[in-house]
Amino acid sequence: MEAMINMRYAGIIKNDLAGGEGVCVSLFTQGCPFHCDKCHNPQTWDPDGGELFTDATTKEILAAIGANGIKRNFNIMGGEPLIEQNRKELLHLIWNIRHDYPDIKIYLWTGYIYEELLAIDDDYITNILNNVDVLIDGPYIDELRDITLPLRGSSNQRIIKLKKRKMLH
Repeated sequence: MEAMINMRYAGIIKNDLAGGEGVCVSLFTQGCPFHCDKCHNPQTWDPDGGELFTDATTKEILAAIGANGIKRNFNIMGGEPLIEQNRKELLHLIWNIRHDYPDIKIYLWTGYIYEELLAIDDDYITNILNNVDVLIDGPYIDELRDITLPLRGSSNQRIIKLKKRKMLH
């Protein structure tokens, strides 16, 4: 029998002005295999660190997105959101957000390269990408650091606007 792997998270910022466009809710997932030199969030590297992601966490995020009658966009950061232990619950969260707030933008930062993700045969990744509006890909490379770039820390990272595709079941 397969062991149950649950997503963990390092934190939630409910009124984030630094990531995404406008006011956003930001989720920092736990666990990262990349360990980029001079990473901004090295505390998120340990896959067993942080807090267990639960249904209550999903409800907290959904409430934060629409708090005080103001719709916020949603940022998924890390750690690395797309490590295997995060995929199933992350997709469930995204579907809940899409159901309750179909018009907000969802941003996802990943150390993976977009083309690498497309080559992975995983329905969770496919469906996550189908429901994210903007993907910021590539590892942070300190030698390419550029604080003038929107939404990214180093010039190797790309901002990719994703097209909605049909969801797999």
